[in-house]
Amino acid sequence: MIIYPTRTAAHLAIAAGVAFVVGIAMREPWVVAWGGGLLVGVAFARAATLVSVMRIRAAGFEMLWCGNDRVVRLVRGTAIVLAAEIRNRDTLGASFDNLRALASPSLEVIVRPRAGEVKATGSVKVEIEVRARRVGFHAIHSLALEVRGAPGSFEVPLTFANSFGVEVMPRLQAPRSMRHRGGPSGLVSASGHSARRRGDGSEIFELRELVAGDALRRIAWKASAKRGKLIVREMEREECDVVMLVLDASVELWAGVVGAAPLDDAIDVVAGLARHHLARGNPVGLRIVAARELARVRPRADRGQSSRLHAALVAYTGVFDHDRSALNETELAAHVVEHMRPLDARSFRDLRHGRFDKLAERSARLRANAPFLRLNPLGLSSVDSELRRYAASFGLALPARYEPEREHTAVAIAKVLAAILAEHSERPSVVHIVAPPPPAGSILALGPALKRLGARNIELRWSIVPLDHGLGAKPHDVDDAWSDKDGRGHDRDAVDRALFDAMTHALSERAKAATRASERALQRLGVRLVGSGSRPSLGAEHGAGEEAHR
Repeated sequence: MIIYPTRTAAHLAIAAGVAFVVGIAMREPWVVAWGGGLLVGVAFARAATLVSVMRIRAAGFEMLWCGNDRVVRLVRGTAIVLAAEIRNRDTLGASFDNLRALASPSLEVIVRPRAGEVKATGSVKVEIEVRARRVGFHAIHSLALEVRGAPGSFEVPLTFANSFGVEVMPRLQAPRSMRHRGGPSGLVSASGHSARRRGDGSEIFELRELVAGDALRRIAWKASAKRGKLIVREMEREECDVVMLVLDASVELWAGVVGAAPLDDAIDVVAGLARHHLARGNPVGLRIVAARELARVRPRADRGQSSRLHAALVAYTGVFDHDRSALNETELAAHVVEHMRPLDARSFRDLRHGRFDKLAERSARLRANAPFLRLNPLGLSSVDSELRRYAASFGLALPARYEPEREHTAVAIAKVLAAILAEHSERPSVVHIVAPPPPAGSILALGPALKRLGARNIELRWSIVPLDHGLGAKPHDVDDAWSDKDGRGHDRDAVDRALFDAMTHALSERAKAATRASERALQRLGVRLVGSGSRPSLGAEHGAGEEAHR
């Protein structure tokens, strides 16, 4: 058990040590006795704290979540207040300090109260405010605090390993829609609305005179008798757009401040477009693409399609797969061990170094208590897959790979477009790509596929996600860092802000120049751009659908 002195105890120990040394130097027995007595008292306080905390832990000092749910679903950007309870089953009270949550960096967590006392055989209510900043499977892994035992001169850090899952859904957002073309008929209708066309159906489109080739079963005999000539019924049928959404989920699009990266907004745009088309009865499908195709959802228009699309956006845009994560098997094992240690400290006593197979077996047993159990990331081996599955099930934050992959993403998008063209029963009438403009050197790989889409009467639209998203954003704690003083007492605020603004401006102008060049190349290929040159507004969830079709 680790034990730390409080500031008072540290100052007292230093003063006692100085007095002891000074007494020896001055050859004053009473000074030596006074300093030695203080040192003995500090040592006794440390031993008393250790005993009291061990007693409290043995009696039952625990944290419990209020309610039966262990997973909550949030929309990105929204917040929720969770309730927990710290219980003390001992007959002695326990004071605590620095209560904090150990959570995914994609969650902003505030714990109240930060300090307090749990009375003997009593409990303390704790409020945990959670704000979701990034789509994905995240978790509050544990609560940590420092317990002060009697007489309160030392602190013992304790951790309550009790995970709570937070599934963050995309925020519904869409740029202003352009006019859609109808389905295979080629008719033009208002954006998002079905096109009406003559054909077999149950509703009457019009009454007209009989012409050569009309079927006799369509003759309206009553209307023909009244008019004195043969009249036929022309029925109507509806054709809807079959929409395929293609999302560029390259790992470098996660770069930037959490919640303000290009991929953060791209996911919201896809979710808004899906809602926009599904609300009008259009079948909607989804392809998530990076260096390879990550996920595919077939076009459907039933009630469960929105849930399928959102589940794919949440599950397959993360970086748990081995080709999207920066951690190899050894680094991943160390990451998993650190999380497993509070859950089952005994399981590491007989675990030899390098026995990843044993670690995978024990992680599989502990995974039964994880908040998310459906995820199965891609690994290099069975052991690597099991460790990655543990990390995904508990919502651990893994770093994204450092090597860019957008050069390969353009080739993967071209393959997806070729596969769309090869479809017969589910060929879409609209393909909507949500991505930054591809690098200039990669447009050549996309060119033939884009031209073939136009030749097959498939409308191609491209929602631009600028690469400079998030460059002007700052982490929520950067203002505290800028308010620090340097060693000479000078305020570094003006210098740091100037350097930050200059760097942001340079990177933004470079990204904008590359974006404009790629946009011009796409327009020469006949691609209709949406949202070019501006960042889409982040509307509220309930108003995104209305804004999309104005």
